Amino acid sequence: MDIAVPHITDRAGAEAFLDDRIGQGVKPGLERITGLLDLLGNPQNDYPVILVAGTNGKTTVTRLIADILGAHGIRTGTFTSPHLHRVEERFSIDGTPLSAEAFTGAVSDIAWFVEEYERRSGTGVTYFEVTAAVAFSIFSTVALDVAIIEVGMGGRWDATNVTDPAVSVITGIALDHIEYLGTTHAAIAAEKAAIIGRDGVAVTGPLPPDAIEAVGARIDETRARWIRGGESFSVAEATRAIGGWFVDVNGIYADYDELHLPIHGRHQTTNLATAIAASEAFLDRALDVGALRDGIQATTQPGRLEIVHRNPLVVVDGSHNAEGIEGLAATLREEFPDGPWQLVVGLRGSRSAGELLAPLAGLTDHLWATAADDPSAVDPSEIAASGGSALGVDATVVESVPGAVADAIAAAGPDGAVVVAGSLYVAGEARAALIGSDLRPSGVHLRYEAEIVDTDDEWAESEDTWTDTGDAWAEADGDE
Repeated sequence: MDIAVPHITDRAGAEAFLDDRIGQGVKPGLERITGLLDLLGNPQNDYPVILVAGTNGKTTVTRLIADILGAHGIRTGTFTSPHLHRVEERFSIDGTPLSAEAFTGAVSDIAWFVEEYERRSGTGVTYFEVTAAVAFSIFSTVALDVAIIEVGMGGRWDATNVTDPAVSVITGIALDHIEYLGTTHAAIAAEKAAIIGRDGVAVTGPLPPDAIEAVGARIDETRARWIRGGESFSVAEATRAIGGWFVDVNGIYADYDELHLPIHGRHQTTNLATAIAASEAFLDRALDVGALRDGIQATTQPGRLEIVHRNPLVVVDGSHNAEGIEGLAATLREEFPDGPWQLVVGLRGSRSAGELLAPLAGLTDHLWATAADDPSAVDPSEIAASGGSALGVDATVVESVPGAVADAIAAAGPDGAVVVAGSLYVAGEARAALIGSDLRPSGVHLRYEAEIVDTDDEWAESEDTWTDTGDAWAEADGDE
């Protein structure tokens, strides 16, 4: 029986193909992604991989590693999740998200294999599994030196845990997704440490004491080299600077002083040290200081403690768990003028607004409870009741994120301040309402005139011609 090839000719069709699998939800296990990648010829084995797990800071560390290595002339691809505005953001080559055309071609290339696997196995592939397969596939068509892959959730049963990583990174361990990963630091650490490959290299940021034993057990099992934050590398000193921090980092092979990190949040200095250590571990040498400075200076972290408006000041942060909110509260106290802040919050999943938002008590003047366009969004009335009580402030329900942001801005006045938090989906909608949905590519990577060619040589698409300057960039996208 002949199976029809899915006919995907434009971005809308490619996105619809992915969206059709949202209903599959979260299904831990590697059998589906392994089966699908087998049909695709196992593209994930075509290039070295740095695999990045952790409760918080994964995307930041992934982007920093890519920019640091890119500044060293290393050709990189990155896969991150979730996206803020468009799904193409999840896939970057040389610091630039895929164009709509490249994304459409990549989804079209694997669509038949997805449907054929589903037909043979009798089970549906999840949205995240398809996006991971797209990443592995598109990276195999480009002459990458390394792919930096962010783990979606956990590690052991995540769809990204199908590679043999050259370097495995765990940014840190905190309590989150306990319904899937366990209720203790030790249990969660064991799930995340499962990404550590046999005889590989493991880089870990600061870990809670009860997580160290679990990670150590995996190290013993795999005989991996363990590069530990606080021992093998550390933040020697961090001082506030305009728009970020000056940081001295003691690395694995060298010390790096007076690095300017142009993002807010003292906790980001630890993420920087972890990214430097991971980059050193991959290259197995000290970094070039000039290239390191260029890479760090070029990094952007959209939706993470990002200033998106002034007069009033508006900060957007995708903090969505207890550790993230604690980091947000510490940053507001340390780096920004005294409040009070108008707080816009939307949550997803089964999170308790009162418990989550408690660290922001004393900083906020009013809570604006809202919800993103997200089927897993928490009812804003629940956020208003629980969160308002925990913060000791009045709360107002506003159904849409742009509406909530507009109301908060009006209440703050030109001399006030607004912070948006709770989930990256909310951060994305707030960001789009204020500054649009474009993400500036990193200008530090080497640019190539490259052809992306599929493994069957059935099509070739001339990719964008990259420029070598920071802000003078052009992207043949034409999307939205």
